[in-house]
Amino acid sequence: MGRPLFHLAAAAFCLLISTYLLLADAAVVEHTFHVGNLTVQRLGQTQVITAVNGQFPGPKIEARDGDTVVVHVVNLSPYNITIHWHGILQRLTAWADGPNMVAQCPIRPAGGRYTYRFNVTGQEGTLWWHAHVSFLRATVYGALLLRPAPGAAYPFPPPHREATLLLGEWWNASVVDVEREALLAGGAPNNSVALTTNGLVGYNGTGIYELAVERGKTYLLRIINAALNYQLFFKVAGHSFTVVAADACYTDPYDTDVIAIAPGQTVDALMRADAEPGRYYMAAQVYQSLANATYSATTRALVTYHHDPDSPSPAAVAAEPEMPTMPAFNDTATAETFYTSLTGLLQDGKPTVPLHVDTRMLVTFGLGVTPCAPSQTLCNRTTGSVAASMNNVSFEFPTTMSLLEAYMRGSPDGVYTRDFPDRPPRMFDFTGAAATTNRALMPTAKGTKVKTLRYNETVEMVLQNTAILGAENHPIHLHGFNFFVLAQGTGNFNARRHVRRYNLVNPQQRNTVAVPTGGWAVIRFTADNPGVWVMHCHLDAHLPFGLAMAFEVENGPTPDAILRPPPPDYPQC
Repeated sequence: MGRPLFHLAAAAFCLLISTYLLLADAAVVEHTFHVGNLTVQRLGQTQVITAVNGQFPGPKIEARDGDTVVVHVVNLSPYNITIHWHGILQRLTAWADGPNMVAQCPIRPAGGRYTYRFNVTGQEGTLWWHAHVSFLRATVYGALLLRPAPGAAYPFPPPHREATLLLGEWWNASVVDVEREALLAGGAPNNSVALTTNGLVGYNGTGIYELAVERGKTYLLRIINAALNYQLFFKVAGHSFTVVAADACYTDPYDTDVIAIAPGQTVDALMRADAEPGRYYMAAQVYQSLANATYSATTRALVTYHHDPDSPSPAAVAAEPEMPTMPAFNDTATAETFYTSLTGLLQDGKPTVPLHVDTRMLVTFGLGVTPCAPSQTLCNRTTGSVAASMNNVSFEFPTTMSLLEAYMRGSPDGVYTRDFPDRPPRMFDFTGAAATTNRALMPTAKGTKVKTLRYNETVEMVLQNTAILGAENHPIHLHGFNFFVLAQGTGNFNARRHVRRYNLVNPQQRNTVAVPTGGWAVIRFTADNPGVWVMHCHLDAHLPFGLAMAFEVENGPTPDAILRPPPPDYPQC
């Protein structure tokens, strides 16, 4: 008996030492965000926007796996504000997740404060942060870069350098007013007037982002789609990529010359500077999946070769840079090829897809119609207001208390109900053309309904797009978890037929999945993080109309699986 006990003690000692060394290398990364007005000029106009620390885009946060991030937010703007750390798992720190009236009440204007504190645990790659109130994330956003722990390395050859590319949208108007007008009228918001790369449009003397490269070197591009309402195609003239990560989850290397990226998603791609010395445009262009859509826009940035013995002549530098040949703005085949071609990189000690499933859900989502509310003074009372729903429940955010606070108090009555359905109330041809104009299918009901999950329950969810009022590709984002994307396809999901397509070996992991237009995606995750976690469409035009639901995850059986009380400065409604 003595020898096994000795081995156990030795193993425990080794674990203690390794934990100590890990903690010893961990750091506290601390920032202060002052949210306020900023006057900028774009497209020949002066515009007052909401921004952080006088920067657009906002400050970049860099941390390592194992670090603690602390961000003190001071709201000097005229609007309510919250900050969401998009893709951070927030293990036992749900109070820091940020979605307005889900994880917290807003930080009030005129000096309201709240400190977000969370650990980076088992995560590496490119994420980002953004406002989670109104359309304010159009200008309140920035990069959140997670590097390997000290002594660890990337699972790909180290790049010579890296560049962060934040792709966004621009309005020559107050984005708060843009959203307010849409809600009052019960219709879609006005389109943006331009796209941006790192806050710059890249056209007609409006300023352009430039990436200097050396021939023969490899660069890691950290690409973030921070646009409110549009998926994007991304290309660089004369160059190709090797995708190595998506949503801060490593992928098997995937070679491509075009990247499709939905709002909320990130892609890490290696680009080798192997073209002839010169200047090349990188471009991001709108991808439209909605039939008959006509709006398109493109933002440009520059890749310029420097410090090369064969550097371009002055004439070459003066010449117009080469523009990449972009896909058609409605090229769904190219978008779906990219989205479905990624697979997850298998690594020792990293999560693998759970094979046992406790709960199966079929969740339809898309647009619909509700009666005009009294506050919608510009709404057509005959036709009603555009709405959006999941399983025909149009999510209504609470107004008196956040979902998470009601959960912690154990008194959700009057705030939310625990009856979000596992299946839609009615089965029909979800993606057929007839559904687009079938008025009997359009009505939806408002509600604040959540799905309750036991701790460590494994959930498989079929996300089924519907064609009601038009089918389009929706990026669905889940807070608090990464999930495995087992399969995707077009048409109606058929369990008997499509289960054969499940990838149960190396599926890609995501926090935001672009569900194909007129199609479906199957995701699977383990509910091992107590709290209330919202799932919603990351096309921001759809969120205030109700394209969301929430999971209530119960506490686990041990102290390290129980959500602790909120911090003392937790905002109150």
